[in-house]
Amino acid sequence: MSEIVIYTDGGARGNPGPAGAGVVIKENGRTVAGFGKYLGDGLTNNWAEYEALVLAVADAKRLGFTDRHIEIRMDSELIVKQMQGLYKVKDKNLKLQHAKVRELLLEFEHVHFKHIPREENSEADALVNEAIDEATQRN
Repeated sequence: MSEIVIYTDGGARGNPGPAGAGVVIKENGRTVAGFGKYLGDGLTNNWAEYEALVLAVADAKRLGFTDRHIEIRMDSELIVKQMQGLYKVKDKNLKLQHAKVRELLLEFEHVHFKHIPREENSEADALVNEAIDEATQRN
């Protein structure tokens, strides 16, 4: 069975500010999907991190990876620990995001979260910045 690794990143300039999400999905080391999305203005980094995760899991479902072992790699230690159940989600807005991810994950057989250094998440990070740049330059 193939290895599926998903890299996600989210960010907001100004925190809160204009925010974006980046997703890269790899199968056996080869990129099978990658995209950035502008999320809007007045959002926080943590909200954007969760929204990137929502988008990534939805795309993995679309690609038919629900029966695969999936490792999700993020540079947000907070979100990883919250998804692992090691930290409580206290913020009401993040609780909604957390619940959205949990609901999507019910369709997957095995998902593992891993915290990685920022340097190892450069592809997803670049997609976040491209999405924010494109949206804010248009306005």
